[in-house]
Amino acid sequence: MLNFLTRRLGVMALTMICLTFVVFYLVNLEPNLRKLAISQTEMHASDEHIESWLTKNGYRRPFLERYAAWIGVWPKQPNIDPESGKAVSRFSYCDEPNVAVFAGVMEGDFGCSTKFKTKVAEKLGPALRATGLLMFWVMATMVPVALFLGILSGMREGSKLDRVLSVLSIVTTSTPEYVSGVVLTIIFGTWLGWLNGSAASATGDGITFYNFTLPVITPAIYGMGYISRMTRASMAEVMTAQYIRTARLKGLGFYAVVIKHALRNALIAPFTVIMLLFPWLLTGVVIVEVMFRYQGFGLALVEAAGNNDIDLMLACSLVSVILVLATQLISDVGYAYLNPRIRVQ
Repeated sequence: MLNFLTRRLGVMALTMICLTFVVFYLVNLEPNLRKLAISQTEMHASDEHIESWLTKNGYRRPFLERYAAWIGVWPKQPNIDPESGKAVSRFSYCDEPNVAVFAGVMEGDFGCSTKFKTKVAEKLGPALRATGLLMFWVMATMVPVALFLGILSGMREGSKLDRVLSVLSIVTTSTPEYVSGVVLTIIFGTWLGWLNGSAASATGDGITFYNFTLPVITPAIYGMGYISRMTRASMAEVMTAQYIRTARLKGLGFYAVVIKHALRNALIAPFTVIMLLFPWLLTGVVIVEVMFRYQGFGLALVEAAGNNDIDLMLACSLVSVILVLATQLISDVGYAYLNPRIRVQ
């Protein structure tokens, strides 16, 4: 197991370097740099003014040097003012040093947000905490209910209850979040009048039914059907296994057989699906957060992309890559734990 973890961590590190390199290249394409320069200067700035701004702020340095400096394995060089020839900090509102220092993501420095006029870490930290809180309650709501419905349906395969739950699972899975979000807003806002026009942000004016409960219910409904269907299929397959029949012939009760023998094996496939839902939640909540103006990771990513905030986009991409790779590792280890027949060589 230790050798397996060591190899996987090495592959994760190599994958992270490759993906961040590609993302860094894409966000630093010339059209993106020009849009950033225009947004930070004037809409009608001349080409000379734009080029001067890019040179002053270090965007004309060699690409590999900027990438290595962003990672933190190469010292970040001070910017030189073309007019005075003196070393200056890139962005004054971030208190960046005007001397050569190692200040990359490995040192905890994610750069400066040109949209929010602050350090990326100060913007990204609260956004991740808000999204983490949202993801926790989505998983806490979605997983137990989905597993219960899936197990209940799989135990009674072919019954009326199984058919009803299967239809509900298909309906919820086939309904996108932006559709279910609108439907829930109409039901609770227009019909029941629970929202009272409140659309305040969760981090600004406190948690309300609109800005937190509906963003939790919306993705939970979508993922609930998927997990339920996977659990139902796995449970139905396990219930027909030979060892289940043997346990029943020994005189064990139906529910004792389900809990002691069937449940653990039936959870192997749903466990993998649940682990894969974490990356989906981090990126899939973008629609939900934008729809309900929830001040989280998804909304920060959309605002960064819409305003060519390069450092914030890079930080969001790095967080997404780390979460995807980490959940895949946890999924592999958990899969081996749940299935004793699997041995990591």
